[in-house]
Amino acid sequence: MAFGVFIHRKDSKYDDAPSTQYQFPKQYLKRARQCEGNWIIYLEPGKVKGTRGYFAVARVQEIIPDPRLKDMYLAVIERGSYLDFGDPVQFRDENSVVEQGLLNEQGRISGRAQAAVRPLSPVDFARIIERGLGGGDDILPREGQTEHSDGFAETHDSYSHPSSRTRVDQLINRSLRDRNFRKTVLRAYGERCAITGLRLINGRGRAEVEAAHIRPVEYDGPDIISNGLALSGTAHWMFDRGMVGLSDDLKILVSRQSNDAEAVQSMINKSGSLLIPARQADQPRSEFVTWHRDNCFKQ
Repeated sequence: MAFGVFIHRKDSKYDDAPSTQYQFPKQYLKRARQCEGNWIIYLEPGKVKGTRGYFAVARVQEIIPDPRLKDMYLAVIERGSYLDFGDPVQFRDENSVVEQGLLNEQGRISGRAQAAVRPLSPVDFARIIERGLGGGDDILPREGQTEHSDGFAETHDSYSHPSSRTRVDQLINRSLRDRNFRKTVLRAYGERCAITGLRLINGRGRAEVEAAHIRPVEYDGPDIISNGLALSGTAHWMFDRGMVGLSDDLKILVSRQSNDAEAVQSMINKSGSLLIPARQADQPRSEFVTWHRDNCFKQ
């Protein structure tokens, strides 16, 4: 098994859904099979406007033939493993490329950089993970919520002997995933509550809003931005308890079982609809919205 890099672009012609599957042609089959059962990092190429660089990590559960297309294959992503980077990592830093394995003996970028699927050394894997997930937490939790050490701040591994095993262990750490989910969701929503429209910042410049899962983790909800909402504490409480929900077109619904529906209605922003991110890929996915309405919202 080997770590790997999968190149993905938001306007891809392939049937990619990074949190669930990655489609690729037969020419990459051998390389992709090397990643089966291990972790890969997604890279958005530099040719994409506003590229995020290395933007997420996920674990490949298995490689299977695409049942619909000849000579095409799917890397099936293990459920719950996908994680967006709180701090996307650019392909280059001030000194060189971050993925050092791409350099040839002359120190120049080799042709391997063009490969959509390629192996990634443990050294480069550890470096990218640390930069993507180990940055400072610039968004504090609300009072009463505690931050847990994920190990990054205390770890000072030499890149000549990286602890890739430690990095892998941290990828399944719940407190790290929660912190990173909060960072990515609040950034996507501009630190503004999607229901009330309020953007409240404390005296130290930290946002008041929380990151809510639309489909909760305990019910197989993934840690992806499109399964998240930035909500104030009260709106989060109401959403989790089914006092408010969402229609298919993201109108905000108020439960008839609320003991003060008028007060709840008064908290909703004037549009009556969820305030969503500009980037389409970050907007709530219909499958999660439907799940919440069917399983949480009190009709």
